Order: sequence, then C-alpha cells, then structure tokens
Amino acid sequence: MKNKLTILIIIPFFFGCRGPVKEENKNNAPASSLSLNSGNENYVAIDTKQSTVTWKGSNLIGSNSHTGYVHISKGELLIENGQLMGGIAEVDMNTIEDENHGRDNDLVNHLKDTDFFDVKKFPVSTIVLTSATSINGENKKIAGNLTIKGITNPVTFPAKIEVRDGIVKMNGKLAIDRTKWNVRYKSGKFYDLLADQTISDSIQFHIKILAKKETYESIKDFN
Repeated sequence: MKNKLTILIIIPFFFGCRGPVKEENKNNAPASSLSLNSGNENYVAIDTKQSTVTWKGSNLIGSNSHTGYVHISKGELLIENGQLMGGIAEVDMNTIEDENHGRDNDLVNHLKDTDFFDVKKFPVSTIVLTSATSINGENKKIAGNLTIKGITNPVTFPAKIEVRDGIVKMNGKLAIDRTKWNVRYKSGKFYDLLADQTISDSIQFHIKILAKKETYESIKDFN
C-alpha cells in the first residue's frame, strides 16, 4: 500500500511589488511514496486536534517577520520496535492561518493566491518520511521528500521523538528554501531592485505531532 506523508509548508509574509525577473530554475521531480506493509507493524494515527505546524518567515533585511499556523487534516506514523520508520499525513492548504488564527485577511489570502501556493490548484502539500536516524537518545534526524505545488525535493530536519504506550510525540524544526518549490515572490534570486522589500528564501517550521496507536484495519483506507 502506498501512502504519502503530508506536512504543509507555508511561506510567510508578503507585501510590495515585483521587480525584473531573473532566470528561472524549475525543479519538477516526481513525488515519492513510502510503501507501508500490513504485517506486524504498528500504525499510530495523528491526532489532528493536538498536532500543530507553526510557520515563520521574515524580510531579508530588518526584523520584520510573520508567524502563523496550518493544520494537519489526517495522517499516521509507522512504528517498529518502538522506533519511527515512516509515516503519512495530509494538510489542507486552505487551513493557512496568521498568528491570531485568522483565515480571511490580506496576508492569508495572498498566501493562497498564485503569487505563493496557488491553493485552488494545489490544495494539499505532502511529504514522505523515508528514515529516522538516531543522533542520541530521543533526538533523531528525519529524512523525507516534500511536495509543494506539485514539486518534490528531499528534506532533512532534527526532531525529538518519544514512543511510549502506543503514543508518539514528535517535536521538530524544519527549514526550507521556498524557491525550490517555485515560491519566488520577492525572492532576491529571481527579482532585482527589491532592496528592503526582499523576503528571505528561508522559511522555518515548528512541527509538533501527537499520534496514538490504531489498528491497521482502522486506517488502511487512507489515501
């Protein structure tokens, strides 16, 4: 059974006008998938009400920044012998929020339009977790393939993972270069003469996931 792990990635903050466009750099690698077998593995369903993804972005110059949230709609993790082996999740891009949980304002609506995530065309972003390498104790290095706007790139990020009594807690921080997913608005790589209006290409995400043990039968229809 092939499934996709989903973690939305949101890019913050966005005002001003465009400058002349520089050369384009397209990366349209096909989305990867993680095969999850129905043997003796333990699947834990992500608790969407207690899991959060917080995004943060800023101007390249100065201290101006924005934060907000996006919500996981469904997902599961694969655990073997108390260790994270993979997982799936899904985030609805329409749940993009600002720091006050507002969903209908200039900032959020701009994030949803074609300048950024083109949510009408790409309502879901996905990631496939491919490995979790131990650093020390509960600290792991997570690797996966992240898909945004139909473009897939590999990502890695540190996370603390606790697995106890059928409950999994993951607390991680992921930073990406948004331009790799064709989110170029006010990027200094593609637009000239932006000066202090240039938005940083680096976006940070704080990911907190709580997952609870479920039987395979209860989640096998996830797609």
